[in-house]
Amino acid sequence: MSSPNPHVDRDLELSNAGRGVWLVKVPKYIANKWEKAPGNIEVGKLKISKNPGQKAQVSLTLSESVLCLKEPGEENIPRDHRLDVSAITRQTLGVFSHITPSTNSDSVVPETEKLSMEGRIVQKLECRPYADSCYMKLKVETIRKASMPVRQVQQLDRIVQNFKPVSDHKHNIEYEEKKKAEGKKARDDKDAVLEMLFAAFEKHQYYNIKDLVKITRQPIVYLKEILKEVCNYNLKNPHKNMWELKPEYRHYKEPVPAPSTTSADD
Repeated sequence: MSSPNPHVDRDLELSNAGRGVWLVKVPKYIANKWEKAPGNIEVGKLKISKNPGQKAQVSLTLSESVLCLKEPGEENIPRDHRLDVSAITRQTLGVFSHITPSTNSDSVVPETEKLSMEGRIVQKLECRPYADSCYMKLKVETIRKASMPVRQVQQLDRIVQNFKPVSDHKHNIEYEEKKKAEGKKARDDKDAVLEMLFAAFEKHQYYNIKDLVKITRQPIVYLKEILKEVCNYNLKNPHKNMWELKPEYRHYKEPVPAPSTTSADD
């Protein structure tokens, strides 16, 4: 019986499980440059210096191709960096790669997903710039941009209609007027409202709610409660969104048939 999980043990490639790899943390400005760089250029050089009896020194020098990837007005970034090395003793970290098969592949044998272990992390390295004039200038610019307020006060030298204050907005005025009009409508006796409705439906078979509110002068919530008892609400054309009396309340006059004409034979 096959497992419902597609990533079972036999699908994990472990040929590189014994390989040691480095976990390197770089500043954000370097990561941004590397993301913009095309895949066919050199982004930097790593130098490892070992002196007898001393800890290995690791440094990173960015390439000119990366340093030239600048936006207009963007500050230069430092070229040289040191990498502080720290060993991992209390953690077990690994690096995995996941390759999804191409959907446009024309191969006879279909490709499958590939999950591989690329190695075990043995050292952490943190990339740090040297405190030279280039880095200090970049840091000052970063702090300046971070301290700039999102919203700023703008002084106007003329009257702008878009910023001109109004005592009240149109939709608020319309709402208050509608609310006052609704408040003036007192609830009449239910029988009286029914009489008005039956009288109205003797003239026309279909009404929308606005017309019925004008006819009865009743609050719309109260009126709908009564309409649900004696009327049906149409949801389909040709009388969509209109009310009509239920069949048991209809008392329309039957149309009088036209008198038939007969011809007499002479």
